[in-house]
Amino acid sequence: MDFSLSEEQQLIQEMAARFAATELAPIAAALDRDAQGQRPAMLANVAKLAELGFLGLNIRSEYGGAEAGTLAFSLVITELAKACAATAVTVSVTNMVAEVIQAVGTEQQKQYYLPKLCSGEMLAGSFCLTEAGAGSDPAGMRTQAKAVEGGWVLNGTKQWITNAEFAGVFVVWAVTDTSQAKGKGISCFLVEAGTPGMQIGPAEHKMGQHGSATNEVAFVDCQVPANALMGELNQGFKVAVGELAGGRIGIGSLALGVAQAAMDYGRQYLTERQQFGRPLSDFQALQWMLADRYTELEAARLLLWQAAWLKEQGLPFAKQASMAKLYASESANRACYDALQMLGGYGYMQEYPLERMTRDVRITTIYEGTSEIQRLVIARELLRELQ
Repeated sequence: MDFSLSEEQQLIQEMAARFAATELAPIAAALDRDAQGQRPAMLANVAKLAELGFLGLNIRSEYGGAEAGTLAFSLVITELAKACAATAVTVSVTNMVAEVIQAVGTEQQKQYYLPKLCSGEMLAGSFCLTEAGAGSDPAGMRTQAKAVEGGWVLNGTKQWITNAEFAGVFVVWAVTDTSQAKGKGISCFLVEAGTPGMQIGPAEHKMGQHGSATNEVAFVDCQVPANALMGELNQGFKVAVGELAGGRIGIGSLALGVAQAAMDYGRQYLTERQQFGRPLSDFQALQWMLADRYTELEAARLLLWQAAWLKEQGLPFAKQASMAKLYASESANRACYDALQMLGGYGYMQEYPLERMTRDVRITTIYEGTSEIQRLVIARELLRELQ
């Protein structure tokens, strides 16, 4: 069994790490404090990431993508998240939008949207699935799309939509047949920014990841053409479930990156700070914190790489993606809290990055499916294997 990265994967990882250190890290704290004021700088970095091929990592070259694969995607998100989780989630969601278009879009849709997303002409994509009453239970969505002459009219509201303020295209799920059972009769649409009837709400005030745009998106008699339908009519929920599995690799990788940066900072601090006339690194209690958390992060990395490899091979990967996301996000939260603890009172101060990292990592056990939902998915797959 070979755990080594290919030469191309190593180069991509190094490129991402270099960009994160030189472009993202210098503005990460300012972006956290003043998201709107720093938005131009953040979007400039997203445009540069597009030039590096990082907005279409698993998209075929014929559509302008890097065609680097899912493992390369995981590596990139981890490295970017070490410097700025807000930028990393922007890149992760945009890649997810591009992948769903590549997977189920018509040739016309792929030819039109994918080059724009990969090149940064459309700086980002948004994934409009969650609603106020349909989060962990997306099948309970209430947004509807009614057929009219020449297309569809969408009505409903989506909640907590990443990238909504500056996305160029939105993948939107809506009920198209109310007569069908819950989870059935749902379809998927591509809606471009600026479409009349689509309204972007004000930025949400969040605990962390302040630099990531998160907004409510409302559709009020929003008319889209017939060719906005993506995939088969009334079969959109299957698409959503499939893409969420891939997105979980991205969020698990993001959690790993934040936690790795937090632990690396804490480890360095232990060697420099003295108490009782000795470096903190001499104390066994702190040494055991290091040992436990780094062991967990290495296990998380291997789970993520396994899920990414299975996806690349076209093999079933939903269970492994949920396992990876669950373990990576939970262990990342422990790691950030322990790293903050290593700094004592300094860790609680905003002048040190641990305070921001601890807030940023908290959401990773919630979005793309809570830890509780991951456990349901894992258990369901384990029991299905017996059948």
